Amino acid sequence: QVQLVESGGGLVQAGGSLRLSCVASGSTFSSFSMGWFRQAPGKEREFVAVITWNGGVTRYVDSVKGRFTISRNYAANTGDLQMNSLKPEDTAVYYCAADRSDRFSDRTEAYDSWGQGTQVTVSS
Repeated sequence: QVQLVESGGGLVQAGGSLRLSCVASGSTFSSFSMGWFRQAPGKEREFVAVITWNGGVTRYVDSVKGRFTISRNYAANTGDLQMNSLKPEDTAVYYCAADRSDRFSDRTEAYDSWGQGTQVTVSS
């Protein structure tokens, strides 16, 4: 099993920036896709971004393209989500997730392990 620990959430004004970090440990298989999802109150968990183990391919939900950047350090099994030009609609609990099959998925069901979530609040 992969254990994930997140950090970096907080309160920020609209237009500001925040960087979320995720540290993975506890698995002999390190070749996982790392995804980020978010969930606002009363809404379903939403795909935000993913990066593959094989090739470092990235993709994003349309609403964050040009503002968010996902990255990872393969040797350290860590990942970051850099969030710029934040909007109030970005307010949510953000989760990192690992898919040990490296399927590059935007579906929650594809992921084996999840972090505890970190709250991001963007004020207007």
